[in-house]
Amino acid sequence: MVDRIVTGAHYGLRDWLAQRITALVVAAYAILFVGAVLVCSPDSHADWQAMFAPLWMRLASFVFFFSLFWHAWIGMRDIFMDYVKSAAARLSLQVLTIVLLVAYMAWAAQILWSM
Repeated sequence: MVDRIVTGAHYGLRDWLAQRITALVVAAYAILFVGAVLVCSPDSHADWQAMFAPLWMRLASFVFFFSLFWHAWIGMRDIFMDYVKSAAARLSLQVLTIVLLVAYMAWAAQILWSM
């Protein structure tokens, strides 16, 4: 009989749940955003700025971007683990993905709070 050492127990469930929750956040924001565009009907840059001026809209947008990037990270990490066999290449791709997603998050924050 071969004894298997289980490491990282429950990570699969946690990541599965995180993907579902972040997907729900993204879907809820999409509905909120479409509703806001229908109500405000922004035609100019000033109208778009006015739509994102309230703190609740900026926070909702920030939560949306955070959820989107977390969702993307889990998906990309799983793809890399499943399909990239070289440990060095997988680690390089994962680090590159993390750096890009953190940079995108910082960029989103800069855009949302520089209005």
